[in-house]
Amino acid sequence: MSHFPEFEVIPAVDVQDGEVVQLVGGERGTGKRYGDPVEAAERWIDAGAETLHLVDLDGAFEGDRVNADAIEAVVETVGGARDGDTDSDGAVGLQLGGGIRTAADARDLLDLGLDRVILGTAAVESPEIVAAIDETHPDSVVVSLDAKDGEVVVSGWTEGTGLDPAEAAARYEDLGAGAILFTNVDVEGQLAGIDRTAVENVVEAVDIPVIASGGVASIDDVVALKAAGAAAVVVGTALYEGAFTLRAAQAAADDA
Repeated sequence: MSHFPEFEVIPAVDVQDGEVVQLVGGERGTGKRYGDPVEAAERWIDAGAETLHLVDLDGAFEGDRVNADAIEAVVETVGGARDGDTDSDGAVGLQLGGGIRTAADARDLLDLGLDRVILGTAAVESPEIVAAIDETHPDSVVVSLDAKDGEVVVSGWTEGTGLDPAEAAARYEDLGAGAILFTNVDVEGQLAGIDRTAVENVVEAVDIPVIASGGVASIDDVVALKAAGAAAVVVGTALYEGAFTLRAAQAAADDA
C-alpha cells in the first residue's frame, strides 16, 4: 500500500502491561490507562482512522516484545476490518514499534499482517538492519528518530547519540527506510503544542514521508504539521483526553 497519498491523522495505540496507556514526556510510570487495545483499535477505525500506530511500550524500554499477544490480537481483529468500510482500498494500515531488534523479528511481524515496522534503537545501533528488511519487504521500514534538545536519543529516550535529526533522517533514507517517524520528546504527552521548525528541518532533509509525533494539543497543531510538510501526524493523549475528535482533526487537515 502506498505511504500516505494524502495527509493522515493517525491515532496511537500504546500498549503497556496489555493495556492502552499514554506516557508524559516519555517517562515510565506516568501513564494514564485507557483500557483494552483491541477495543481502542476498533473505536479508532469506527471513527475513520485509515492507519493505526501501535507501540509496545514495554518492548521499547525492555528491548523485548512483552506485549506480543496483545498486539497480535489487534492485528488479527483489525485485519478483519480491512474488508470493512474504510476509505480507498478498504485497508487499515498498521504500523508497530517497540522492541523490534532484529530483521527476523521485523519480517515475522510483517508476515503476520503489519504494513510497516518502526525501528528506533535497533536502527541507530545497527543501521544495516534497515537495508536487510527492505530487501525482503520494500518500503516497510519506518525509522523512528526521537529528538531531545536537538539530538537523537535512544533506549527509551535515556541516552543521547550526538546525531542531528535531519542528518540522521537522510542517512536512513539512503539505507532504504520507507518513512521517518519524528518525535520531539521535549513536548511528548504534555499537550503543550508542537515544535514546527524541528519538523520542517527533517522534512527538508529527505524525500520519503515524515510522520510527526509529540506534543499535539489542538487541531491547529495538526494543521501546522501538515503545513510543515509532514505526511502524517500521530496523535495520542489529545485524542484519548477528548481535546478534539479524530474526524474533526482529519477534516481540518483536509481543508487546510
